[in-house]
Amino acid sequence: MSRNLRMPLGPPPTAEPRATVTAVVALGANLGDREATLENALAELRRLPLVDEVTASMPIESVALTLEGPDESEPAYLNAVALVRTRLAPSVLLGMLHAIEARHGRERREKWGARTLDLDLIAYGDVESDDERLRLPHPRAAERDFVLAPWLEVDPDAVLPGRGRVADLLAALRGGGA
Repeated sequence: MSRNLRMPLGPPPTAEPRATVTAVVALGANLGDREATLENALAELRRLPLVDEVTASMPIESVALTLEGPDESEPAYLNAVALVRTRLAPSVLLGMLHAIEARHGRERREKWGARTLDLDLIAYGDVESDDERLRLPHPRAAERDFVLAPWLEVDPDAVLPGRGRVADLLAALRGGGA
């Protein structure tokens, strides 16, 4: 028997609390009661552990995007952006976003298909990641008016990491230059 087993364990190791970060989450729905779905998803975001504050934009309507491009024959989306002040790790937050989607009936059958709820992690502080499981910032965020416009509403000084000021990106997207 080892003599170390008789030694007291001592105090438990202490872990430094994770710093609070602002994550940007895009919300969208084009099936069912879109407004109620977004409201319920925001309420669920506010109840997540280690989430201190959620600030959401007003919802806007946008044309459905499919693999072939914008499709006005598909149900229109209701979109919003939420700033989530959290101490959750980005991968944990993403997993929780997927769980919220699943609770709202999200089925991942077809890429860019109609959905009851879509929650995208657009940015997590200034973190940049090319990991296929967690790409940050979201690779198509700078191309989406329905992400940039509501984001700018809740954070007029927003910056998309690696891409620039959200106001400039939105102006360029709308043809107004940077």
